[in-house]
Amino acid sequence: MNEKNSDEIRYRRLAFTLFDKGKSPTHILIRIPRSRSWLFKWKQRFAHDGWSALDSLSTAPQHSPQQYTSETVSLILRVRQRLEKSKVGMVSARAIQQELLRLRLCRPPPSQTTIKRWLRQAGLIGATTASDTATYYPARPPAAEFVTFSCDWVARYLTGGEKVFVFHTIDLHTHALAQTIRADKSTASTCEHLLAACVELGRPDFLQLDNDAAFTGLGRHPRVFGHFVRTALYLGLELIFIPPAEPQRNHVVERVNGLWVSSFWEKDHFASRRQLLRKSPKFLTWYETYAPPVLGGLTISQARRQPRRDKLSRRHFRHLPPALPLTVGRLHFMRRVNEQGAIDILKEQWKVSKSLVGQYVWATLDTHQEKLFIYHRRSARAQPRLITQYAYEIVERVERLRPEYQRRARRVDILKII
Repeated sequence: MNEKNSDEIRYRRLAFTLFDKGKSPTHILIRIPRSRSWLFKWKQRFAHDGWSALDSLSTAPQHSPQQYTSETVSLILRVRQRLEKSKVGMVSARAIQQELLRLRLCRPPPSQTTIKRWLRQAGLIGATTASDTATYYPARPPAAEFVTFSCDWVARYLTGGEKVFVFHTIDLHTHALAQTIRADKSTASTCEHLLAACVELGRPDFLQLDNDAAFTGLGRHPRVFGHFVRTALYLGLELIFIPPAEPQRNHVVERVNGLWVSSFWEKDHFASRRQLLRKSPKFLTWYETYAPPVLGGLTISQARRQPRRDKLSRRHFRHLPPALPLTVGRLHFMRRVNEQGAIDILKEQWKVSKSLVGQYVWATLDTHQEKLFIYHRRSARAQPRLITQYAYEIVERVERLRPEYQRRARRVDILKII
């Protein structure tokens, strides 16, 4: 299969399965964040070719490419310049193409590939580079079955020199976004953002993040659970920590950070945090109308209407105890095995196997069983397996999860998703 987008492949497989079961389009679109045109296109292909229709059709042109005039190229560059000057919005090839359609400046408009080529020739964008995908990386829980969010922050300096931290949490299924702007990235700020995201977007089953100390809460000693981890476990969330120094593993929210910078931050000047807070709703309003390619033609606003989310109420927000206990739950760590055949989890080295040096493993810490489980899958075709497990003694009392924070989804078997 030549399709690179794993979510797209997963959604097609799920749609085909539901086609087989005779489910209605309305039922299918509740589970899959795609447009009706996308659904009926794949339903028609499934009816004609069966499961072999999963693969995309060749995008190679069937006829000789259209020869565009120099006036068309100049038009594209002018539209790009105008989009750069607007206070909010994108300047990508896709945004240019949509602007041409909206204003009826060119019918039909050039393809995005052609627009990118002209922008590259004009020196407005750089060449793309391929990433190394030789080593298998464990998959995250399927977004169509488990509610998975991704969180990150981006820092910028205001005109007067003050530093601000902009936190973003995105729903990987609908791409709905929660944003808070803070003066620092302390544990208090990260916890406040987490609670605000759960109020705005709902409580996820899984939350994916990097290994920033504000998230891990690491101090000088191992087996110390920080306030952010305690807050997540108390709310019934399972955290997934990506490998250290590999931000590309959190690419969806990283892309949103870049989107915020290019479509909002770089288009204005902010003298104070108050001014930034006053103008930031412009970005969020525009973002609701944004239609990322992964949503198959739906805007963010349209995609987030379909699934129901268990949102945290303000009452829950106010009644969280100031000193949070450690709660029954699971923490997950994506790690690459080092040259000693070990991985680092919360300031401790854990032996895996020297035969797996350079390979990725999935480690799960279960606070109820007080055990650390390490899983591995050598390739997409290989069977996942539990490599080893360790006792993980926790010196403090581990509390049961409160009934109001019980998960709506079943407890996922790690061997089913990696």
